[in-house]
Amino acid sequence: MLISIQRPLPLSSPRLPGRLVSLMAGMALLAGCAVTSPPGAIDADVPPQWYAALPGNNTTTGAGLPHNANLGHLSQWWQLQNDAVLVELIDAAQRVGPSVITARANIERARALRSVSSGALLPSLDGVGSISRGTAAQGGGSGQAVATTSQLGLQGSWEIDVFGKNAAKRDAAQERLMASQAQWHDARVVVAAEVANQYYRLRSCERQSTVTAQDAQSRAETSRLTALSTAAGFNAPAVAALARASAAEGASRLSQQRAQCTVDIKALVALTAINEPALVQKLAQSLQDAPDGQPQQAIQAVASVPAQAIGQRPDVYSAAREVAAASRDVGSAAAARLPRLTLTGNIGTGRTRISGQSQGFDTWSFGPLALSLPLFDGGVSRSNQDIANAKYDEATGKYQSVVRLAVREVEEALVNLQSTSERASNTQIAADGYRASFAGTEARYKAGLANLVELEESRRTLLAAQGAVIALQLERRSAWIALYRALGGGWQESVNAIAAK
Repeated sequence: MLISIQRPLPLSSPRLPGRLVSLMAGMALLAGCAVTSPPGAIDADVPPQWYAALPGNNTTTGAGLPHNANLGHLSQWWQLQNDAVLVELIDAAQRVGPSVITARANIERARALRSVSSGALLPSLDGVGSISRGTAAQGGGSGQAVATTSQLGLQGSWEIDVFGKNAAKRDAAQERLMASQAQWHDARVVVAAEVANQYYRLRSCERQSTVTAQDAQSRAETSRLTALSTAAGFNAPAVAALARASAAEGASRLSQQRAQCTVDIKALVALTAINEPALVQKLAQSLQDAPDGQPQQAIQAVASVPAQAIGQRPDVYSAAREVAAASRDVGSAAAARLPRLTLTGNIGTGRTRISGQSQGFDTWSFGPLALSLPLFDGGVSRSNQDIANAKYDEATGKYQSVVRLAVREVEEALVNLQSTSERASNTQIAADGYRASFAGTEARYKAGLANLVELEESRRTLLAAQGAVIALQLERRSAWIALYRALGGGWQESVNAIAAK
């Protein structure tokens, strides 16, 4: 995967007299300065295809693959879940999330810095005014009179960007503005993924609470029946003690599970800043209507478009823009060691009043056209260029690292998603089998053909199997969310470019 870097500093100038251009070129040679540009492209070594297995069997049309091979579906991922409460929670969290607020502030700061850099390319114009009062000698030696002089005018100056130093700064600021806009979307993706994970964790907790409540109820009923049987002399006291211990264990587990669900709700309150009673009401309705089973397959297919999948990540795009900005900074630092050409001028009007007599005057000047050549600054300009080169190398290395991390995250998400898909049927078969086994053991226990130890062992096995089904469903949802995040959350460069204007 290549990122194109425009060369920042062509050694050329606008239409200037030939002698002046020759003079500047000669001075540049005397100064020993040469403008060099970083490479035109950076190779990030993106693999030609994904090596992790994808869920589904049809890898040509995208059927059964995340997002059904439709690039447009990723940006609508949360809406495609058919869960209005989840969308509402994500929107609320994105409005109040500190990382999103910081990213939005960074956009405004980058936009202001771009305006500052663009202004350096234009002439500056200042309005000036003055008034003074003093004595002045009158003609003919008749003494002195009080004179009042007032002036009003405009002063302008312009540094002609012959070698592109200020243009490079402006371009670097524009690249960083685009990077900050991508970072804003990246922050929104992270917040959305965090809220979705917490929301699905709560749904899983509620399902686990239902299973745990059923288990606790079954244990309590077994304890009651065992106590009656023991009182009638059919069981030893130790059997009744075991049944009571099992019932207490079930009640304790249920209390712990419900406490965890309450903690999950409070985590959502902190993420979304929604009033807790209102949030509890929304969640109760959502959890009541939420369908069981696998999450909807609404994530993008990436089997045939690996470069596009990586390129749409906002962190990759932001890192690429930082490389381009660092390239511009290198050019600007190199141009700072070359001669500078500035032009100044002013225009004004004034009036002098002496002994009741007034006289006006107008002034103007154009120039000087000043040429300055850096000769000695203690190595400051050279050090600034070395710093810019080092930052460019740092940005290049960071970009390559971000791309490698992006590939890793996509591959890992695909592996986890495929793993959950492969385990789903076996996990459900195991849960169904243990449920049937527990029902049979319970029937034998009531008929006196099985002891309580066998019943409790079968119960624990069933509870673990039911918990495994719920945990796998949560793991699968988490894998979907991880893939959504690894693919950039629906961010598109074209949308970002429009927002930058």
